[in-house]
Amino acid sequence: MYYIFIINTNKNGGIMSVARITTVNFKIKENADAMVENYVANAPSEFPEAEQLLQVRTSDTTVVAISLYANNEAMERASAARNKRLGSNEDQFESVDMKIGEVKLNHKK
Repeated sequence: MYYIFIINTNKNGGIMSVARITTVNFKIKENADAMVENYVANAPSEFPEAEQLLQVRTSDTTVVAISLYANNEAMERASAARNKRLGSNEDQFESVDMKIGEVKLNHKK
């Protein structure tokens, strides 16, 4: 499994945003299917302070969620919703891995 860890500063040297990258390996495909569908439908309202939400299906049973926040404080305020989401489904997971870092590049066309 590969992880992208992104770090970024603005022109004045300040932090532009922070990223939380969560990789979830599910026990079975059907649980991953249900979580993907639920995340797509509900994540924008569950994580209102997120600047950007990405979800990537890397295999039948692996999902990577990437959330960008303006700063660490905003990301921490989202932790309760994240913990609730993950905690209510923990019996479906083989493993969960989380990385946090400063965004270095966020290029959009």
